[in-house]
Amino acid sequence: MAALTFDALFRGLKHGALDPVYYLHGEEDVLKEEAVRALVDRALDPAARDFNLDSRAAVDLDPAALRALVDTPPMMADRRVVILRGIEQWRKTAKARDELQRYLARPSPTTLLILVQSGDDKPDADLARHGTVVAVDRLSAERVERWIAHRARQIGLAIDPDAATLLASATGADLALLTQEIEKLRAIVGTRSASVADVSAAVGVRRGETVVDLVGHALERRPADAVRLLEPVLAQSGVTGVRIVSAIGTALLGVAVARAELDRGATKSRAEQGVFQRLMAARLGGLGAGYQVIAARWTGWAARWRGPELADALRRALAADRALKGSTITDERGIVMELILGFSASAREAA
Repeated sequence: MAALTFDALFRGLKHGALDPVYYLHGEEDVLKEEAVRALVDRALDPAARDFNLDSRAAVDLDPAALRALVDTPPMMADRRVVILRGIEQWRKTAKARDELQRYLARPSPTTLLILVQSGDDKPDADLARHGTVVAVDRLSAERVERWIAHRARQIGLAIDPDAATLLASATGADLALLTQEIEKLRAIVGTRSASVADVSAAVGVRRGETVVDLVGHALERRPADAVRLLEPVLAQSGVTGVRIVSAIGTALLGVAVARAELDRGATKSRAEQGVFQRLMAARLGGLGAGYQVIAARWTGWAARWRGPELADALRRALAADRALKGSTITDERGIVMELILGFSASAREAA
């Protein structure tokens, strides 16, 4: 079994030969689809695709249908491509899954089989034994902005760098949502370059009024500024109380890591490096900035907190998350506001 990253896959497609089987898994479904398109483009001439490309949902196939798909010879081409989506929906005892395992042991040399696993579960160990496994993880903040520019160019849209930064922050670097917003921008601006004002109009968010800004005010223990942003932020597309609390919780964990480093006697720069290394290992997405910037930000905020206060804040964030998810009828604004004001109360008690 060969294992590749998303980047390594694309590098290999430029020059190397195709493997008979690719297994795509990981957190970022939008990038999985980009990988599928790249593999299809590499394998098939556009003129031959109608006869040599099949895309099916795995759970819809019985063993005979699966075998017919992978064993059918190509028509007027060197190979054919079969895409099986949603392979995680197969039960371990599914007969079609057993048939696929038999095929993987001796795949057809004229078929390129692409297995696509939705979600971020670990790959199926039995299916991953054969072929090339590709881990498709979230992009870093810097990569998200480059991806925005790349996706915009694909549909004929130019976008200013500051506008791309605001768009990434406003959407939480959600590539599916970004795809929709980029297409919306293309319809709004036509042939001119999209500006910050265009992003504000299209997405309904202004600079300084994003989830990232709200989290910053909360962790800086400026409750009035954070609460002031609640209404405009919650009104934005794709923003919920759960998303805000999740972002606050992530930041609290990062600040707690920095606080622990400082309490052990680390200098600010050493603490910042420790946070950066944790971020690199976790590959967190949707932070609104690059890992070095985030590490410096979290370490700076750590000076405003003590260890016990952070533990209490994390308990409050968990309680808020449960309250938001525990009922279909909740006062999102009230729950998040109570969480933020609780940070202020802890600060007064510490003083």
